[in-house]
Amino acid sequence: MSSERVTPASPAGRILAHARDSALQCARELSVLVRAAADEIEFARELPTALFHALADAGIFQLALPKAVGGIELDLPTYALVIEEIARADASTAWCVNQGAIFATYAARMPVPDARAIWIDPPRAVVANTPAPVGRAVVAAGGFRVTGRHPFSTGCRHATWLASHSHVIENGAVRMRDGKPEARYCLVRAAEAEIHDTWRTRGMRGTGTHHWSVNDVFVPAERTFLYANAPLVQQGPLYQIPRTLVFAAGDSTCALAVARSCLEAFIELAGAKAPRYTQGLLRDQTLTPFTVGRAEARIRCGRAFLMEAIGEAWHEAVTSGAVSLERRAALRLATTHGIRLAAEVVDDLYSAAGATAAFEGHVMQRHFQDIHVITQHVQGRLSHYELVGKIGLGLSVETPHL
Repeated sequence: MSSERVTPASPAGRILAHARDSALQCARELSVLVRAAADEIEFARELPTALFHALADAGIFQLALPKAVGGIELDLPTYALVIEEIARADASTAWCVNQGAIFATYAARMPVPDARAIWIDPPRAVVANTPAPVGRAVVAAGGFRVTGRHPFSTGCRHATWLASHSHVIENGAVRMRDGKPEARYCLVRAAEAEIHDTWRTRGMRGTGTHHWSVNDVFVPAERTFLYANAPLVQQGPLYQIPRTLVFAAGDSTCALAVARSCLEAFIELAGAKAPRYTQGLLRDQTLTPFTVGRAEARIRCGRAFLMEAIGEAWHEAVTSGAVSLERRAALRLATTHGIRLAAEVVDDLYSAAGATAAFEGHVMQRHFQDIHVITQHVQGRLSHYELVGKIGLGLSVETPHL
């Protein structure tokens, strides 16, 4: 791909800087670069520097950052369409964007100067996070001393900051807050951490979701924030929707985009391949039209449910300043079902494609591998069906995923 940068003065940069309604057009422009770099992303197992610079300079990682901080604060329905556009070009890139952009919603719970120092002031700032509180943040004068090995940190190689998810340790014991162990994200400069090359997968290789570690690094208090229950400083509707569900919306959109791209690749293959021991092309075989028709129906159904649930949650957040359990449950169901439905579509198409799709050089092999890594993520857990089913039955549930 070209190493030419997309800067704030370029067309893509101007679109996001001055007209959020044009964010989708910006995504379309950037997707040309993403698609051209797809093979390099797969081989390198990370975003190429030139592509990351283009995404960052266009403001893609600031889509969910509060406007008061200097971000775009895009509405969630449009945000999902941006992720969809990028994911159709490359799933790993869209996943990196979603992780970086949505983690930035934590800025809504910080004083503006502190948030700007993290997400605006450093050039091309991105924070890579880690899910479990496996670190130790020992209370020190003015902040914390942080130690730990942190797993599953998407995009950590291009991050400015690495967020250590840590339990706070005070006087040798875990500090309690509201009756629970206090967990904080402590932002460490990327240069202060060691990245371990652990992301050895067949799918979603380009996300670079490696482990990293820090040892006794001082983090000032203003560069930390509570994992949960920190009060909102910015009250926009995007920050009224639970973060786990906003992450899920992007992840599910990505999965369905993989299914769409896989269907497009299959249709192209069906018009060119003459399967062995049969007459005519693959498209002429008895089950091929059925497979294509059912895939189209499934993708459209999954996408329609997902976009409906996103739209309803957004409307409620805008009109009431909160999102009800009913709307949250619907969004959880739609996101999980979208991921699972996308996997079924890809499996059907992969099987129908025959041996051609088994080789590394064919894009359907990448779709097959990518979707089966996405299903292993927490957002695609089958237990989410049970969770929402219990709510429908009027049973009591714990709601950390809602």
